[in-house]
Amino acid sequence: MYEQRDMNIIKQLYQIFSNHPLVSVDTRNILPGSVFFGLRGPNFNGSEFAGEALEKGAVCAVIDDSEKSRNDRFIRVKDTLATLQKLARYHRSVIPARLFAITGSNGKTTTKELCHNILGQKFRVVSTVGNLNNHIGVPLTLLSMTKDTEIGIIEMGASHPGEIAALCEIARPDYGLITNIGKAHLEGFGSIDGVRKTKGELFVYLMKNQKTIFVNDNDPQVKLLLSGEYRNCVFYNNAYLNGTLVSSDPFLILNIRVDNDEFISKTRLVGKYNIENILAAVAAGNYFSVSNEKIRQAIEDYQPDNYRSQLIDSGRNKIVMDAYNANPSSIIPAIENFLEMEGRKKIFIIGQMLELGDFSLAEHQKIIDYLTARQCENVFLIGDSFLEAVKGQHFRCYRTVEDFMKETDSSAFQSNLILIKGSRGNRLEKLLSVL
Repeated sequence: MYEQRDMNIIKQLYQIFSNHPLVSVDTRNILPGSVFFGLRGPNFNGSEFAGEALEKGAVCAVIDDSEKSRNDRFIRVKDTLATLQKLARYHRSVIPARLFAITGSNGKTTTKELCHNILGQKFRVVSTVGNLNNHIGVPLTLLSMTKDTEIGIIEMGASHPGEIAALCEIARPDYGLITNIGKAHLEGFGSIDGVRKTKGELFVYLMKNQKTIFVNDNDPQVKLLLSGEYRNCVFYNNAYLNGTLVSSDPFLILNIRVDNDEFISKTRLVGKYNIENILAAVAAGNYFSVSNEKIRQAIEDYQPDNYRSQLIDSGRNKIVMDAYNANPSSIIPAIENFLEMEGRKKIFIIGQMLELGDFSLAEHQKIIDYLTARQCENVFLIGDSFLEAVKGQHFRCYRTVEDFMKETDSSAFQSNLILIKGSRGNRLEKLLSVL
């Protein structure tokens, strides 16, 4: 009975959505003519803002609170999030787009953006905006696709087991890749094995449904996730498709080989750890028959933003800004790459890594030990986790970015090459205003 009622509501909603194909979940940036979903969170109830959403131009409001339902523009459901996800799943069954899913511990967003640029040379592409890659962001991305969308690229993030599997059931991808397996969100996953199993849920779905899997042939951790008999794979980073580093100071320049063809690509990306992200996107472009010339142009046109792999010249300093995400698998490669860069006096500003749970102290100690072993000077560490681990070391450590800014004379930072690396929660981007 409930399932039939739910399906009737979804069909009713989809009729409205078909005439008004916009969805909003936040009244602060409501889209006039949209369907508003009053989602719940730990500290808010979106249904309380349904009236405001209608006043600002929403055509209807989906809520889970009967007291807020005053007329037929309010659609009451048992669970607004579940309804949003079911609506997205229904929409997925209607649109003809081929869907490409990307997950992994590091490099998801960069790979997604590169794939968008490359595939956009030939197809009408819609992809995840920013990193809206969770149980809310994936449905919103799906609902932003139209019948004209030819390829959809969905970034899938997770911090607990089962989340990738759930996203696959909503999005039902036709293709997928895992960028890598690393020590991210260990608090939720419990161990690196938990990370591997959860990211592998994408491959499990694709193999079960006989879909196409893109595989880094040089990554044994990812290859282990394949069933031995599964053959519907596109391998890259091998003899057929690879990239040779020409230069990485400051931007990556690669000699890319696809079968018997080679071309030089001058990227705007900082960090050798991005090579495999680039090759994954090249593999996608090659599979969908985008010419090598258009692949090259798309890579060179890509300008990283949102504090990922950026080189910022402030006039006073040159800053390697890579502070949207950080975990034990990404910080040391970032430091290694920075050490190889030539030029000015180098300064390291490293923010703590979040969501590591019981592994936090040990993993932060490893970062400190690595900096010490490499004889790094001018190191500034930020965050409680580093404060706990840094005892007895000579590195300067601050509880917050604000403490660093108050206790450090920023005018002394002149003509430096500065690495800013850390988890998003540190808000390290605040340092740009003073550096």
